[in-house]
Amino acid sequence: MIDSDDDCPASLGPDLLERARLGRSDKEISVVLAHREFEAWFLAAAASIAGCRGLHDPLEPPPHPEGIRGAKEWLTARKTDGTPYKPTVDQAALAGTFDMERARKVAPSFDKFWRDIERLTQGGAARFGNAEPEEAEVDGYMARPDQPDE
Repeated sequence: MIDSDDDCPASLGPDLLERARLGRSDKEISVVLAHREFEAWFLAAAASIAGCRGLHDPLEPPPHPEGIRGAKEWLTARKTDGTPYKPTVDQAALAGTFDMERARKVAPSFDKFWRDIERLTQGGAARFGNAEPEEAEVDGYMARPDQPDE
């Protein structure tokens, strides 16, 4: 799991997966790229983190959370305690609080993360009989034309 930053997850994800499989073909591997930033997943479920770590309450999510470049800055701008958002300080608390079901509905890259973890932890390799999953399940990075970059 890494941030895609300005790279397209639909291009970079499959390339990284192929490289990982070349290095460890004996292991079931998944690659997930948070579109733009990991923190975009928090933005997708912003209402659920309202009041946590000094954030506004209520807290409205942006229209296209994965299109935002600068999710950390978005969080900082909505803190009321005068401190900036810092991943090393705030990320764990927000990760333990945010509404994952809401994030799945709004952030396609988080939904891919969820599905891949579910597959890996619930016997995904056995279900596939050690055969390659279908292409959509390997990359899972679907372009979302309805979610433009901001």
